[in-house]
Amino acid sequence: MDEGLEDITGITCIYVPVNDVYESIKWYQKNLGYQPANNDRVEPGMVMAVLNIPDRNGNLPSPGLRQVVPALFLHKSAEDGGRLRFSWSLDNNKPHAIACFITPRIEELCERFKKNGVNILGERVTSGPNITFADPDGNIWEVWQP
Repeated sequence: MDEGLEDITGITCIYVPVNDVYESIKWYQKNLGYQPANNDRVEPGMVMAVLNIPDRNGNLPSPGLRQVVPALFLHKSAEDGGRLRFSWSLDNNKPHAIACFITPRIEELCERFKKNGVNILGERVTSGPNITFADPDGNIWEVWQP
């Protein structure tokens, strides 16, 4: 490989299979602060939506060459289409998260999750506290505070 050439410069999105895109938008807004990224109408019966995390001023990022925070692409998918998770031998083959979010306020986020009835699968400390949780469709995520 030639030195100095960049083939990959970031991740722009994670495709998330869900049963109901409209209800999933509301769940990701309420629990993680994601917001719809485009001008499409948010309404029942949607089959796809793009969500982003707003910056401190409430602005949504535009896709770019060095994408830091991936957008979530919610896609209507049947259960047999699979969900975001895998088994990991280091976790006794329990379902494991596919991605990890970062937060500066994990205690507050954990309280929000509990208040909102989020399915918390586990809490642990690695190089900081972690919470593993599932969305209503069984997609498994993790959040970590450095």
